[in-house]
Amino acid sequence: MRFTVLIALAVAIGSSLQGAENKQPPNIIYMLLDDAGYGDLSCYGQKKFTTPNIDKLATEGIKFSDHYSGSTVCAPTRCVLMTGMHTGHSFVRGNREIQPEGQAAMPADIQTIPRILKKGGYTTGAFGKWGLGYPGSESDPMEHFDRFYGYNCQRCAHTYYPDHLWNDREKQELDGKTYAHDLITEQTLDFIKENKDKPFFAYLAITIPHAAMHVPDEYSAPFRKKFPQFEDKIGKYAGPPVTNPIAAFAGMMKKVDDDVGDLMSLLKELNIDDNTIVFFTSDNGPHKEGGHDPDFFDSNGPLTGYKRDLTEGGIRTFLISRWPGKITAGTKTDHVSAHWDMLPTFCDLAGIDSPGGIDGISMLPTLTGTGDQKKHDYLYWEFYERGGRKAARWGDWKAIQNQIKTNNPLPIEIYDLSTDIAEENNLADSRPDLVKKAKEIFEDAHTPSPNWTWEPTKKKPAKPSPKKKAA
Repeated sequence: MRFTVLIALAVAIGSSLQGAENKQPPNIIYMLLDDAGYGDLSCYGQKKFTTPNIDKLATEGIKFSDHYSGSTVCAPTRCVLMTGMHTGHSFVRGNREIQPEGQAAMPADIQTIPRILKKGGYTTGAFGKWGLGYPGSESDPMEHFDRFYGYNCQRCAHTYYPDHLWNDREKQELDGKTYAHDLITEQTLDFIKENKDKPFFAYLAITIPHAAMHVPDEYSAPFRKKFPQFEDKIGKYAGPPVTNPIAAFAGMMKKVDDDVGDLMSLLKELNIDDNTIVFFTSDNGPHKEGGHDPDFFDSNGPLTGYKRDLTEGGIRTFLISRWPGKITAGTKTDHVSAHWDMLPTFCDLAGIDSPGGIDGISMLPTLTGTGDQKKHDYLYWEFYERGGRKAARWGDWKAIQNQIKTNNPLPIEIYDLSTDIAEENNLADSRPDLVKKAKEIFEDAHTPSPNWTWEPTKKKPAKPSPKKKAA
C-alpha cells in the first residue's frame, strides 16, 4: 500500500512538472505611440478629452510614474528599444535619412528583441513605423520580424494618406486617400488571430499622434464643435492640410483609444487574455508640428520641455502594463525604468536568457510584485541635434548639459526631481559634488561612435525650451 502511494505521488509530481515545462509563455503586445506626451492620457491627467479604454488598462494593471523613452526623437528610441542599449552605447543615436526612402540601417548581425524571441519559439510581427533600415537593407524589418506591415520610412509616415505601405517585402500601392492607420490596425488584429495558439510578440509602432494631424472626420467633428475657436487654424505638414488641427489631435487620441478597446476585446474573444501581457507607452515627448498645440492640451503635464529636449517633458513618458492574474490590478509604481529595460523584461517573460553587454534591467519583479527588483545606477541620454545635449538621472537627481557641439558648451544643470519635477531650480552652483558626479556619469556612459561625434557644428545652436509656464 505504501509503495503504491509513493508511485502515485511520483506520477503526480512528474505530471505537474511536465505541465509546468509545457506551459506556453505569455504573448507579448507592445504598443508604442508616436509623440504622445506624458499628459496625453486621461489617466495621466489629460482634461480636454478622455481615453477610457487606455485608462482601463491602468485600472486593470500597473501604471508607471517614472518611465523614460530611449531618446527624444523617433529612430534612436526605436533602436534603444530593440537592442536594450541606451544612446551612449546604441548604434543609432539620431535620425539619419536615406533617400528616396528609409533611414540608415543597423548592422546585419545586431541583436534585437524579435531575433531573440524567435529563438525562444515566438512568432514576431511589427505593425506601423519601422525607421531602422531602408527597404531591402540588411536591417529591413523583415530581417528581424516574421511579419511586417506599415511604413518602412519614418519620413513617409508623416502622412496618414500615403501612396504605399510595405506588406512584408512587397510594396503595396495605395490611392493616397485611404487612412493608413486603419489598414495597419486590421493587419495587427489578423496577426493576433492567426497566431493565437502559439506564443507571439506583436510590436505596434503606432504613428498616432505624430504630425500630420490626420484623422477621419467622424473623430474630429465632435472636437470641432468643442473647440470652434480654432476653426480658422490650418495645420500643414505632409499630405492634405488640416482645418482645426487642435480638434484633429483630440480625435486622433480618441481613435487610438477605440482601437485599444477593439484589441482588448479580441484577446477576450480568442480566450488568450489571461496569457497575454500588454504594454502601452510613447516614444518621446509631445511634438509642436502640423498645427498641434501641446500647451493647449497640457501634453507634457507637470513636466518641462517637448520632443527634442532632454528635460523631463522630452523623455519621461507614460507606461501601462496589464497581465490578468500576474499583475495586480490598480498598481502604481515609481520604479525608475526606461525603454532599454524592455529587452531583458521580454526575455524573462519568455523564459530565455538575456544577452550580455546590454544596459537594460528586467522589470518583471516590479510588474508581478515578486522577487527583488534590481535598480539602475543611472539612466543616460545623448542627443546630437540642436547643439548637442546630454542628460542623466541617478536616484532623484537629474543632470542636463546643452550646446555640447559648440565651442562654448553650457554648464551642467542639476535638479532634484523629488521636489522639482518641472526642473525650475538649478542647483549646480550649490552642489558642485553633484556636478562632479554628472561628469563622471557622462564619461562612463558614453562609448565613442564614428557616426555620432561631439565635434562643433557650424550652425547656430538652438536654445533649450523655455521653462514650463505656471498654470
